Amino acid sequence: MAKVHAWGAAGAGKPLAPITIDRREPGARDVAIEILFCGVCHSDIHQARDEWSGATFPMVPGHEIVGRVVRVGAAASKLRVGDLAGVGCMVDSCRACAPCGDGLEQFCAAGPAFTYNSTEMDRRTPTFGGYSTQIVVDERYALRIPDGLDPAGAAPLLCAGITTYAPLREWGCKPGDRVGVVGLGGLGHMAVKLAASMGAAVTVLSTSGGKEADAARLGATDFAVTRDGSAFTRLAGKLDLVIDTVSAAHDYNAYLGLLRPRGTMVVLGVPTQPTPVHAFSLIGGNRRLAGSLIGGIAQTQEMLDHCAAHGIVSDVEIIPIQQINEAYERVLQSDVRYRFVIDLASLRG
Repeated sequence: MAKVHAWGAAGAGKPLAPITIDRREPGARDVAIEILFCGVCHSDIHQARDEWSGATFPMVPGHEIVGRVVRVGAAASKLRVGDLAGVGCMVDSCRACAPCGDGLEQFCAAGPAFTYNSTEMDRRTPTFGGYSTQIVVDERYALRIPDGLDPAGAAPLLCAGITTYAPLREWGCKPGDRVGVVGLGGLGHMAVKLAASMGAAVTVLSTSGGKEADAARLGATDFAVTRDGSAFTRLAGKLDLVIDTVSAAHDYNAYLGLLRPRGTMVVLGVPTQPTPVHAFSLIGGNRRLAGSLIGGIAQTQEMLDHCAAHGIVSDVEIIPIQQINEAYERVLQSDVRYRFVIDLASLRG
């Protein structure tokens, strides 16, 4: 075991502070990665404050990890020392069930080993995330960061990127489609960039008119302020696909009404309370309401390669780890455009 510097929460809602964690020595198929950057996901806040229940402490959040490979196991062949590598939301799965065999490790029948607030597949050893200086992971669950991608901007692709790429691919986003993106935050800004790169005409639906210029810069061709009910009238029946990134309470029925016949609305955000859906919102036009999690390892690599080909990274604000508690509060106030990324050099000293 190696002692590693990190920042973590000692209990639910407690401020993050410096701690020391153990990382295993690399096994035959493992790689040790010196973490350079780690994105700050809204789910980090939910988990550190135990807002989804079931949290275990101490907790080191962080599942948008980019770093440099510093050691490889004797049987490792995917990555080499010096390579830029990423770790996303998972660090292992059973590798034997049907979903794992289909490249859907995120739906592992045994439950995947998540990067933090989880356990290794032995169900005993706790996992700790990327608010730390190093991580050790089986190379099958590490990603190759393509040349040309800025490492800091690439870090959020490991969660925000794949979370929005997966539904665009699942529901066949293609040139000529009209895609609506609900909410222009950490997820929404990635959905705009990715859908535009696939040739879609993107409409951003936001409660804030102040983000219109950003929406256009990111690739949107239309913008609608949803506080104005006329937006729902103007866009009724016009969209092929709606990507809903909002976690605050809102009316799914209103957004379903924007879909063309046989269109799909995909939910990525998680409101704290159940959201009523009227049957006629679906029956009228054979509309579909779906959900999407992340993607498997192969699709995450596909997403990274797509981003490299199209010059896509997240819009980020880089912070030292010592500002993480302030950053959490700013995320809750939507005071970041559009993703905080921690520079772990500030932890190495």
